Amino acid sequence: MPISTTATPTTTTEVAMAAAEEEEEEEEVEELKELLVTLPKEKGWRTRFIYKFQGFWSQPKQIKSILSFQKHFKTTESDVVLATIPKSGTTWLKALAFAIVNRKRYSNTQNHPLLTSNPHDLIPFIEYEIYANNQVPDLSNFAQPRIFATHIPYHALEESMKKSDTTKIVYLCRNPFDTFISSWIFLKKLRPESLPQFSFEEAFEMYCDGLIGCGPFWEHMLGYYNESLKRPQHVLFLKYEDMKDDIVSNLRVLGGFLGFPFSLEEERERVIEEIANLCSFDKLKELEVNKSGKTAMAFLNNNFENNYLFRKGQVGDWVNHFNPSMVNKLSQLLEDKFQGSGLSFKLH
Repeated sequence: MPISTTATPTTTTEVAMAAAEEEEEEEEVEELKELLVTLPKEKGWRTRFIYKFQGFWSQPKQIKSILSFQKHFKTTESDVVLATIPKSGTTWLKALAFAIVNRKRYSNTQNHPLLTSNPHDLIPFIEYEIYANNQVPDLSNFAQPRIFATHIPYHALEESMKKSDTTKIVYLCRNPFDTFISSWIFLKKLRPESLPQFSFEEAFEMYCDGLIGCGPFWEHMLGYYNESLKRPQHVLFLKYEDMKDDIVSNLRVLGGFLGFPFSLEEERERVIEEIANLCSFDKLKELEVNKSGKTAMAFLNNNFENNYLFRKGQVGDWVNHFNPSMVNKLSQLLEDKFQGSGLSFKLH
């Protein structure tokens, strides 16, 4: 499934935007130059290079914001953190958590914020928004419970967040086959025109080598999974495929873990089902804000459109893209990396 190996901006506007994106990346590299020259680097997916920082791969801009987060963030007892590796159902998890925590405030789903706002506008990313662009915000005014999202691996979270007995971390894990396909299609749209494109096969090899943002993916997944086994009151480990199979049972668990359990009356009134429907892929995809909006993830790319976040939302779409050798290679990799961990995946 090769694609063109070159991509040239075709209009004055595209040329200007491509140049601005490249200049921004160069500025980030210059500011972190003393650190970056000490780090291993490889070809990036949406930036020229990614760097191995604190044991995982990251873009320069995110390294800067993660360092700020680690230095300045202080947890409060009711904090909620939604963690994923990219393209594992982050948008869905944000919508579900927001709807569960705020269901008393927005009991009328006809006027719900999720109908007019993308989930990423309602729950901010730590490394892409809160501490991005040299910001050190005062988070004391955030509504309680404060809900944040991140792709940062567990070991690199700020220390008070990890040590807290009351902070709730929810990790959503998706099978690596579908995660790769979703990442590939998504990141192709974000890769600046000034950088040469690369083939599906090359991207697959990079993925299997762990060369993807916040990767290696197996270490990211196992970091949160192992912590959920040690401290189940602190980390809830959910699987994308299980949630697709039985959303009601999983939302019941999620609500209880977050400290917002569903009452018997709410169960009788089918509140869980209402939330599941409000946050369903099909519902979110058809909302005008998610078909034409451009605000939610503009920090990733000036051209970002909210509809980039909604492709298929299916389990098993990878079968339409992988050849047999790829299936064998990734299957063997999963067997090697997850053997004895207890973590396994539904692929269909």
